[in-house]
Amino acid sequence: MEKDNLLFSRLRNLRSRKRAIKKDVEKQIRKKYKRSSRLWKLRREIPLLPLEKPYQKGFVRSFVVRDEVMRTKDGEFFNSILNKINTKMYSETRKFLKKKRKSGRRIYVEREQKMASLSTYQWNDPKLGLTARDRQYFLKREEYCPIRKATNIYYEFIEPWRFVLRVKPYMITHYKPLDSDLEKEIDELDYFLSQYKVAGIIHKTIYGKRNPWKEKYKRDQKKSRKCFHYNGSATEIAENSEDENVLKF
Repeated sequence: MEKDNLLFSRLRNLRSRKRAIKKDVEKQIRKKYKRSSRLWKLRREIPLLPLEKPYQKGFVRSFVVRDEVMRTKDGEFFNSILNKINTKMYSETRKFLKKKRKSGRRIYVEREQKMASLSTYQWNDPKLGLTARDRQYFLKREEYCPIRKATNIYYEFIEPWRFVLRVKPYMITHYKPLDSDLEKEIDELDYFLSQYKVAGIIHKTIYGKRNPWKEKYKRDQKKSRKCFHYNGSATEIAENSEDENVLKF
């Protein structure tokens, strides 16, 4: 009898077995997720190798300091600022055109290129290395975003005339060797982790549980205008019906 009780106590019920299966599945997904992150890191760390014969792949356009500004004593100073806000644009030709629809037909117009604006995080980031003198040449601006319903704060360079766009050939001088085994394993893991149910488990267990922000900012239906209108009309109908019944008596 005691042996039967001991054997019965060791048996798992349906709930514990389901919980064990769920934990095992999450453990396997977490293991594959860590393996995928490690492989992506290995791919990024593969060193570049120089080409025997470099070749040109279109053109690249970026900003440079004007020659008359570069010849002054502040030339290196503005060059250091440019290195922090410079942008690059690539094109197959020197014209840097894009398609645009005008009056029902497509035309080609020049692609606009501006210097990068600094966000609040970049402005306060010590890695960017902005000095007190550098900050004097930036202006704080605010722009309202209707999608996020919030105000974006950024810092814009106030003297863009000191720089000019320059086009030069874009040369490919290095290449990254391809590891077939590594690429095959990365593709298999990406296919597995991109599945709908697996992605949901990753976002819930690895990135964090669901944030019920909708419940926090959910509008009270009783206070809404539409519900208040219907509620008021219903109370008015009930009061009118009561008055009619009193008059009948």
